[in-house]
Amino acid sequence: MTAMIAATLRPHTKDLGGFTVRRLLPGHPIRMVGPFIFFDHMGPADFAPGKGVDVRPHPHIGLATVTYLFAGGLMHRDSLGSVQKIRPGDVNWMTAGSGIVHSERTDPQDRETGHPLHGIQTWLALPRAHERAAPEFHHHPRETLPLLELPGVTMRLIAGRAYGEQSPVRTWSDMFYLGVEMDPGAIFTLPPEHEQRGVYAVDGEVMVGGSMLDPQHMAVLAPGETIEIAAGSSSRVMLFGGEPMDGERHIVWNFVASDRALIEDAKARWKAGGFDPVPGETEFIPLPE
Repeated sequence: MTAMIAATLRPHTKDLGGFTVRRLLPGHPIRMVGPFIFFDHMGPADFAPGKGVDVRPHPHIGLATVTYLFAGGLMHRDSLGSVQKIRPGDVNWMTAGSGIVHSERTDPQDRETGHPLHGIQTWLALPRAHERAAPEFHHHPRETLPLLELPGVTMRLIAGRAYGEQSPVRTWSDMFYLGVEMDPGAIFTLPPEHEQRGVYAVDGEVMVGGSMLDPQHMAVLAPGETIEIAAGSSSRVMLFGGEPMDGERHIVWNFVASDRALIEDAKARWKAGGFDPVPGETEFIPLPE
């Protein structure tokens, strides 16, 4: 660790039956980076014909979920009636607010032929003023997202503001989220315009502030420093963060809130069938005991 890196987080890995998920946030000693309170790297995986992902309907409150894929596809359905397939480079942004239910499954056509799946799933905590907002879902095709190009570096601005650009994705706090692809030998700098910043090495050989960042590890950066990021090989990194959240957040199962009473209410509502269902879906994930 250097003076430019406040902490390095290693992944907690789970094998979901041939499908690996690496969780970086919440971590120790860092639980949040800006509004980012949950960070999962799923895959890469190759599903044989007939196999796929089936995440049954489950509820959320107090957060926004963001799915971003490198390969493959997922079909999103939610209690607002949204039905949207996501492909690499697209953004599915779902604001849970006061409560939403959704499922994520492999599209039937992809399941029939076999398919890859690789991507990042994040949760962003909502500021207290918005954590009980009405739920929303928005899809943004990759072509609508700003593309920033430097020598040997391509950045897609998934959400927020960075490098003088603004993503069309509606956010609830000042933040940034970038997907970056780097050629061997490429170098760029990350300015200190956001107080809290994280760098996640998806793959390749990545140097952050002169220190090697192992693949599938996350560097949480010290504030106020311009950081140099360099690639020793073809590499992929995620850059993210924003202003500090307005107070502590509690996470229980799929619920995030500033007040534990909101989580207890959501648990009781889900157990009693008080959330709106996902149209066309009959399965659901029970509340863990």
